Amino acid sequence: TFYYFVRLCLDKILLQCVLQSRALSGADAINALRPFYFAVHPDFFGQHPKEREVNENSLKRLNGYLENLQKPGFRSFKPTQLTFYVREREPNSSNVQESFSASGFRAVSFTLHTRDLLSTVLDILNSCSLSTEHVQSLNVNSQPHKEAKSTVNRSIKWDKTYYTFTGFKDPEEELEQAQRVETTLLSWLDDNEASAVKKLKKSLPLRKELERLKIELSHELQLSDIRWQRSWGIAHRCSQLHSLGRLVQQRPEILENVKGRTVVFTDRSGMSAAGHIMLGTMDVHHHWTKIFERLPNYYKLQKRLLLLEDRISQLLGGIQVIYIEELQPLLTLEEYFETLNSFYNKLRDSRLPFHPRSLRGLQMILESDRYAPSLHELGHFMIPTVCDPAALQWFIFAKAQEARENLKRKEEMMITEKELINTSTERFSLDRLYKEPSVSSAQMIDCCKRLLEESLPYLQGMHLCISHFYSVLQDGDLCIPWNWK
Repeated sequence: TFYYFVRLCLDKILLQCVLQSRALSGADAINALRPFYFAVHPDFFGQHPKEREVNENSLKRLNGYLENLQKPGFRSFKPTQLTFYVREREPNSSNVQESFSASGFRAVSFTLHTRDLLSTVLDILNSCSLSTEHVQSLNVNSQPHKEAKSTVNRSIKWDKTYYTFTGFKDPEEELEQAQRVETTLLSWLDDNEASAVKKLKKSLPLRKELERLKIELSHELQLSDIRWQRSWGIAHRCSQLHSLGRLVQQRPEILENVKGRTVVFTDRSGMSAAGHIMLGTMDVHHHWTKIFERLPNYYKLQKRLLLLEDRISQLLGGIQVIYIEELQPLLTLEEYFETLNSFYNKLRDSRLPFHPRSLRGLQMILESDRYAPSLHELGHFMIPTVCDPAALQWFIFAKAQEARENLKRKEEMMITEKELINTSTERFSLDRLYKEPSVSSAQMIDCCKRLLEESLPYLQGMHLCISHFYSVLQDGDLCIPWNWK
């Protein structure tokens, strides 16, 4: 699992640390970071794909920072901004395994600029509001956090007058000044443009191959689209399409029922709640073959699901039941049908007095990990499957007008967002401008407006992704935070 991968990386890093300095042992540091990994580990965000992806990417960048920290002779420490979604704790829970609430999490952003492992561990824990008592109580030759941040590891510590007299630069003052400098878009692009261009040029032949394979398979199978759930690299995506192509050649008869459908390469095989064919990237052809053979049965279940959505809509005054891939966990068709069926039976038994078509034009999604209804900024109601029917009725009536206003604003925002993306792409001669699912339309609009006020020659011909952090992806895509400075 991802946890053990992180654990192995930390073991390697911390072993080097032990050999170089006795300030903190590897075992102690791993123990110190356990509350952090328990709070942000992607495996605990299975119901929240956007937050899971942010945490996965941030953990990769954190591991890179820790690896560089332990490289002998490494001097260039640039502040690294990270964003994590941290699971909330229940206020009165004493058991660590049960101390996190299933009802929510919070976003935490912080910048690492420390030069030693102990200070980095303390920064991470403090930034996430996690206890550091177990770190302070360790039997190690550690200094106070504030001192550890600014201490440079060298054999002689000269008096300040030495630097004044000789004119040499004080390394401690240089470090403190570097720590105060916040990463800006221009400085980051200046430092990373060459690396991104090199990776992008290297990926161009694979990008062309990917586009060719996608067009050929889509045409041959008469597919509506081919997608990927995760941000896998170009080489990985080409490999997946080659695998599908080989299956088409070996068993062309089983692919007769895919016309007009969308294929999604994801973590598991089946049919999604949105009606897309899911092909698990870890599954072999045998599993994919079974999915294609079961398609007629999946289509029958999908018809029953659509009928169930209509019945729920009738019981709730015409409100439309929708499933939003970008905002909801990736459910199978069977899982979503069970959720709808359970909710429908509860509504039918309660006999709520909604006037027919009184809520027509409004939208709602069902969520299994919430306990109270809410109204999303995009205008749809977020309804828990365990919600009390009477409370649900009151909430929908009270928020109906606000929901209509939000839906109207959503349409306007989507138009504005599309226009700004096109304008920015043309203005900076970008090859592509896109955003991660976790970035909202409002954030994307704000980002593009501020970008258009800048002169950015670095971006010509590049692939720019609006995200929550700075990063250069393996295929040369530039990731910048939507709230860049």
